[in-house]
Order: sequence, then structure tokens, then C-alpha cells
Amino acid sequence: MKLARALLFALIIAAGFAAKPAPGLAAYPDRPIRWLIGFAPGGPVDIVARIMAQWLSDRFGQQVVVENRTGSGGNIAAAAMINAPPDGYTLLFVAPNNAISTSLYKKLPYDFIRDTVPVASIMQLTNMLVVSNDVPAKTVKEFIDYCLANPGKIAFASSGNGTSVHMAAELFKAMTKCDMLHVPYRGSALAFPDIISNKVQLIFDNLPTALEQARGGSVRALGVTSPQRWPTVPDVPAIADTVPGYESVGFYGISAPKGTPPEIVEILNKAVGEALKDPKLVARLTETGGIPRAMTPAEFGKLVADETEKWRKVVEFAGVSVD
Repeated sequence: MKLARALLFALIIAAGFAAKPAPGLAAYPDRPIRWLIGFAPGGPVDIVARIMAQWLSDRFGQQVVVENRTGSGGNIAAAAMINAPPDGYTLLFVAPNNAISTSLYKKLPYDFIRDTVPVASIMQLTNMLVVSNDVPAKTVKEFIDYCLANPGKIAFASSGNGTSVHMAAELFKAMTKCDMLHVPYRGSALAFPDIISNKVQLIFDNLPTALEQARGGSVRALGVTSPQRWPTVPDVPAIADTVPGYESVGFYGISAPKGTPPEIVEILNKAVGEALKDPKLVARLTETGGIPRAMTPAEFGKLVADETEKWRKVVEFAGVSVD
């Protein structure tokens, strides 16, 4: 009887230890999470990040704090995340600029794929070519003709060197032979006052901000950068209808520093997956013009790797670089 009791007691103790979560993970997150954004407040990345951050804050019972670290095409934010402790409390909003920078910038102090851990995909989206209302072109074909007739006299804005907004324009330049000047800003929201006033004439902006400005009548939408018309703006033609083969489709997601525990990555990925099943949140993301898309960490990692290779070819084709 004593032996049986001793064995039973030992089994209970062992079971308790087996069920006990790994140290530091039991209450994750037990303090606010910093989510670094490489662009200025009010831009498309910032809008989507704040929608998602609020949902995650409610889900976790801890604040997910959006922190804008602007500059260098989002590379300042990426470097800050990579150099942060890999404990799940510093994340990065990942966008095409992180795939583009690998080949565009020749002196990056990090290797994005090597030094980060993919966490989750949020959505896919297209860019939109919008022009100042003072530009006479009403179609992509008319705009190309206008550019060719005014070489070196037309300026395009971007949200920074190496962003999809920049590279979508560079690809357009290379494929149409349009001679346009690049004017980078610290976020596309900061560029629109100059586009509206015609100080610069156009931008290939991420759809959320471009769509808001076009719907308000501040600028004129000419085309989307996806290979076909985009589902959320079916009335806007694809640039590829006029420039065959032209394509620039973006993605938004989350990455963490290399060494972040897989258990934390799984907690975050599961939470984002739940968010993308919430009809109210999906409706808000769709209103920004994107298409929500959940992925496993491995799937998102492959997407980033594939996009990095795709944009390497575009950078080489366009013949651009930043030192």
C-alpha cells in the first residue's frame, strides 16, 4: 500500500512538471509588444498596422504598440528589430521594401532572411498609379505619351528608397522608357500634399492611401500594378493592359529577430490567423484595398524569400542601386 501511494504521488508530481510551460512562455505576452513600422504615420503600412495592433491588443490583454521608425526605406526599423532581444517583444511590420532592400542597398548591416524569423502573413495588396489632377492624362496610355513628350520634366514621389512604391515606378520607367525624376519622402502620406499641388506629378502608392485620395478627388487614379484588375477596385484597369508583363504585387506581414523561440512565433501566428477569421477585422482590412491572407511561418518565410529573388531581378533590370 505504501509503495502504491508513493508511485501515485510520484506520477502526480511528474505530470505536473510535464504540463508546466517553458519558463518565460507561460504568460506571453505579459508586457507591451513593440511593433516597429518603417514608415511615417498615416501611410498605408501604418493604417493596416494600427488596425491589426488594436485587434491583437484586445486579444492578448497587452498593448501592441506601433512605433514608427522612419528612414532609409524602412531599413532603420528593420535594423532596430534585428538588434533587439529575441524575446517576442519587438516585432517588425514586413513589406516589400524588406525584400527589395537586399539587392537595392549595397551596404546593409544585416541579411534580412538570415537575421529574422518569419512570423505571419497579414495581407496582399497592389499599388496604384495616381497622378495630380493638373496632369492632363486620363489613361495609362495617355500618361506614357505625356511622359515621352516631356522627358525629364515629370517627377514621381515615393515613400522612400527601396520601397515597393519606388520600385513600381522604376519598373514602369524601364518598361516604358519614360524619363522621370525620383523624389523620395519619409512615407507616402507626406508626399500627397506635393502631388495635389503638382510639385510632383505622380506616385505608385500602396492601394490603401492611394485609394483614399482618389476617392476623395484629390488625385486621379490611372491603373493598378497587379497583372489583372484588383478585386477591391474593379473599375480601375491594370497597367499591364497597356504595358504587357508589368507587375508589382505587395505583401504585409510580421517578422521577429533571429532566435525568437518557436513557441512565441506560434502564439503570434495563431493570433494573427484568428484575427484574419474575424469578419469585422477582415472587413476593415478589405476597406483599405488589400486581400487578407493567412500563412504558416514557413509559408510566409518562403514568400519573403521568393519576393527577395523577384525584386533582385527587377533591381538589375531597372539598373538602380542605393549606396
